[in-house]
Amino acid sequence: MRQVILDTETTGLAWEKGNRVIEIGCIELLERRPTGRHFHHYLNPDRELEPGAAEVTGLSWDFLRDKSRFEDIAQAFLDFIRGAELVIHNAPFDVGFLDAELARLGPEAGRIGDHAAGVLDTLALAKQRYPGQRNSLDALCRRLGVDNSHRTLHGALLDAQLLADVYLAMSSGQGEFALGTDSGEARVAAIEAPLAAVRRRALRPEEEAAHRARLAAMAKRTGSAVLWDLAG
Repeated sequence: MRQVILDTETTGLAWEKGNRVIEIGCIELLERRPTGRHFHHYLNPDRELEPGAAEVTGLSWDFLRDKSRFEDIAQAFLDFIRGAELVIHNAPFDVGFLDAELARLGPEAGRIGDHAAGVLDTLALAKQRYPGQRNSLDALCRRLGVDNSHRTLHGALLDAQLLADVYLAMSSGQGEFALGTDSGEARVAAIEAPLAAVRRRALRPEEEAAHRARLAAMAKRTGSAVLWDLAG
């Protein structure tokens, strides 16, 4: 099974009010193994960011002005996700924004559901497993022992990496990661390599060691999957 862990950053909270996608980050899993393939782009939204979005992402329109527009990378993005199950935290938010971006390209672009095999909403999964508790990505990182100390700002690729850790921890009963004989070090390298080119600083040695230890511990956890229906 091919899965793509996906996250976006946006200029604000509502695409209905004209807010746009400003960053897309994706990490590929094949049979629950990180392959090292990723997709990452900052995007020019042709508008200012709302103050809250600028604060949590650390991005500005000045930084984004010379970046590609969504239409410039749309085909490459669709090629990357085609046929994969998307794993997204609070999937209706990201899919709503991406569908709005595709709609600007015309009806021939379709919707996310026309290209992906389905969407697994990890927020729905977390609410099922931890009813009545906080289930934000940060809260899940704390609960599951996923080190997010380097997440000082929201970033699509970093958040996709954290979500990959969280998702595998919550659903590790499905095939014990399907990791076979791969070493913990190889798995860490496959997930973290895409971050090197875009993060503002590298992981400290103690963070990397904690990350590797965390991955080894994840196989002991069990869980179940919740599929978010694209047609809904």
